[in-house]
Order: sequence, then C-alpha cells, then structure tokens
Amino acid sequence: MIYLVNLSEKDYIRKKNKWLAKIKEWVDAHDPGGGEEQVLRGKQDAECSDQNNKDRLRSTALQLEYFFTAGPDEVRAWTVRKGSKAPQAAGKIHTDFEKGFIMAEVMKYTDFKEEGSESAAKAAGKYRQQGRNYVVEDGDIIFFKFNTPNAPKKKP
Repeated sequence: MIYLVNLSEKDYIRKKNKWLAKIKEWVDAHDPGGGEEQVLRGKQDAECSDQNNKDRLRSTALQLEYFFTAGPDEVRAWTVRKGSKAPQAAGKIHTDFEKGFIMAEVMKYTDFKEEGSESAAKAAGKYRQQGRNYVVEDGDIIFFKFNTPNAPKKKP
C-alpha cells in the first residue's frame, strides 16, 4: 500500500506540517512499516531533488518497470508491472499484440548504448529472441512479432 501526502519539500524536511505526525501515526497503526517515507528514509536531499531519482523511486515503490519500442520515427517508453511477461507487455501497446503474440526480439538499453546501434548489438550477440515466458526487465528494447487472428482475409 502506498500513502501519498501532498506537502512542500520544505515542510517535509523540517517536519513542521501540522498533519504530518498524525498521518504518520495513522499509517503506522493501520499498515506498520508502510508508506512512501519508508522508501525515502536515508536518502540525501540532493538525491531526492533530482527528478530522475524521484521517478525511479516511484517506479520502485509501485513495482513498475519500463520497456521501449522503437521505429523509424519514434521511440516510446511503456510501463508494466514488475514481473510481467512478454505477451502482457505487448498487450500494453495493443490488445491484438497480446492475443496474437508470437515472440519478442529483445536487447537491453545498456547493450544498445554500449554497442552503438541495433545491428552492432545483433553482431555482438546481445539481441535475443524470447518466447511467451520471458519476463520483461527494466530497460528492455523490444520488437514484438504477432499474428492478428481475427484480421479480415485478403481476397485473391
């Protein structure tokens, strides 16, 4: 369970908000150890002020991961729950992708960045074909192959 409290960073750091102690007390009573403060505890202010760190912190707390799809004109990030399998990730793009899932061609963003291109990643053996049971990992770049089972047939 995640509890969000809308207060300024200044109030959070100083612990001066009149409701903060009461909210914390309620959360502790109803969900011992719960709340986002547990995740933030021990972080330096500078770390928490960086937007990327905040986004990663939220994603971690919510058990979310990102995967990417890319085409000639666009790169897009998609959000899935941690532990999602390839067909469910494909379904985030379109339900037909999940229904007609064949396979996922996957490379890690770090491998792509290290190698410099998709073809270089393939040549280095860092581009893999994965099936239905592949668990999507944070930072995967995925090309889905699918069949549309209910697509209208072309007439000869």
